[in-house]
Amino acid sequence: MLAEITITNLAIIDELQLKFAPGFNVLTGETGAGKSIILDALGLLLGGRAQNELMRAGAEETRVEGIFILNPIARELLAAALDENGIALEDDTLILARELHRGGRATARVNGRAVTGTVLQQIGDKLVDIHGQSEHLSLLRPKEHIDLLDRYGNLWEQRAEVAKRVRQLRKVRQELRDLQKDARETARKIDRLEFVLQEINDAKLKVGEDTELKTERDLLAHAETRATLADDAYHALYGGGEDEKGALDLLNQALQAVRGLEKYDAEIQVTLEQAESAGALMDDLARTLRAYRDSIEFNPKRLEQIEERLDLIFRLKRKYGDTIEQVLEFGKTSQQELDAITHSEERINELREQEERLLREAGALAEKLSQARGAAAETLSRAIESELQDLGMPKSKFGVACNHVQDAHGLYVGDERFAFESSGIDKVEFLVSPNPGEPLKPLAKIASGGETSRMMLALKAVLGAADRTPTLIFDEIDQGIGGRIGGVVGKKLWGLTVALNGSGHNAHQVLCITHLPQIASYGDAHFHIRKTIVDDRTVTQAHVLRDQERIQELAGMLGAETEINRASAREMLDQVAQEKQSA
Repeated sequence: MLAEITITNLAIIDELQLKFAPGFNVLTGETGAGKSIILDALGLLLGGRAQNELMRAGAEETRVEGIFILNPIARELLAAALDENGIALEDDTLILARELHRGGRATARVNGRAVTGTVLQQIGDKLVDIHGQSEHLSLLRPKEHIDLLDRYGNLWEQRAEVAKRVRQLRKVRQELRDLQKDARETARKIDRLEFVLQEINDAKLKVGEDTELKTERDLLAHAETRATLADDAYHALYGGGEDEKGALDLLNQALQAVRGLEKYDAEIQVTLEQAESAGALMDDLARTLRAYRDSIEFNPKRLEQIEERLDLIFRLKRKYGDTIEQVLEFGKTSQQELDAITHSEERINELREQEERLLREAGALAEKLSQARGAAAETLSRAIESELQDLGMPKSKFGVACNHVQDAHGLYVGDERFAFESSGIDKVEFLVSPNPGEPLKPLAKIASGGETSRMMLALKAVLGAADRTPTLIFDEIDQGIGGRIGGVVGKKLWGLTVALNGSGHNAHQVLCITHLPQIASYGDAHFHIRKTIVDDRTVTQAHVLRDQERIQELAGMLGAETEINRASAREMLDQVAQEKQSA
């Protein structure tokens, strides 16, 4: 609900703050006092077009701020829009603000976050309906009529089943479109995939191969150096010839000397064994070095082959992955994609069968939903015509058009095919005929003014549970009606604020600008709007009326503040209080 609105420097409003009640709020006052300006401020707050003409003369900035308290239904309605625009909602409070600056710049904020006027309007549309103007009037938006009818008829579950089949159908059709794209594009894709697969398969890659090849390349590249070093080590052990003794020759000399010592000292036996072991080890080492030297391969051709192989692997990794594993995985994926394309005709036939099945399943469900809508539409029409009779429009007619558009690619309904959406095959629009003898016409095209407002009131009264807009505002609803009907209108407006299930969640907050005391007497909160002069400037002020002040205002609305009219005002208020208590 709209808990509070603050208006600064707008038209003849200097600064005005209104705190509204949760139920039925009435605004009364003389013509020209500024009641319509308050609605202009609300329109601006809810994303209406920013006009510099609204700015108060001499002001550099016009500002309107509204505080809304959200019930669970309102939170649900706004959740998507708030999430999409990154607007945080920590509790049940939503603050909308709109500013106009001299020079034409306008800004909008929701909970302190800057948004565009379009986003503000999207949010405002879900918070408030202003009846009597074209802005924020949900019942004048034909695309929303089908939602209202389905909620009224409790058809949401049936509709969800249709929507489920339609989603499946669209998914199948999308895959079909993807498979049936331009033949040349498909051919190019096949050529590309075949080239990739041939390049990877011809390489016959093995995991870890590049590491092994790099090791082998390093060995071949340093073969000469390795051979030289091994030969040097071998000659150091065996010597370079008769005149050049090696380490083994010197070790043998040492071994002979130790054996000589053994003749004289038996305890040298351990040392002798150590010398003999060292000699054997050095001999094995020399043989190993000679074998290693002789095994070294000088193969420039093999080195060239390895370099070419590594270059091939490098090029494949640069195109298809950072490792051989990734290159092979890319080839596997490409093969699967190629298989899918080359077997697409088979898949296309499967999808066509699925499409045909879903067209018939969804069509059967949509037909049942359409029949249920037809029954709900008849009940709705009778209920609204009854409401219109109470509101002084006994000759008015109401109807619901549920039209179907034939489409060769649509859902099957019997032997015919019809265009469809997630909501089914129906194009729903509310129709009215306010005057006898006039044909039913779209609700969006009926004349504005009090007649329109009463039509909206009748619709709201019947569709109260279906329409989830929290706050309803009625302007000029009393145009062209008298006191007797005014009392009926007042009671129905108040009735919109009463929850249907006692939870409080289906109740609306209602704001009404009226000149009829019969309507004003039903208000849970009564605001008197007046125009006065402050410092030689005209300003609009608002005052909450209670007790005697309210009786005086109602008496004045009856014609004059006489004792008779004051008595009539008291009687009206007493009667309303009794009706509310017994409701």
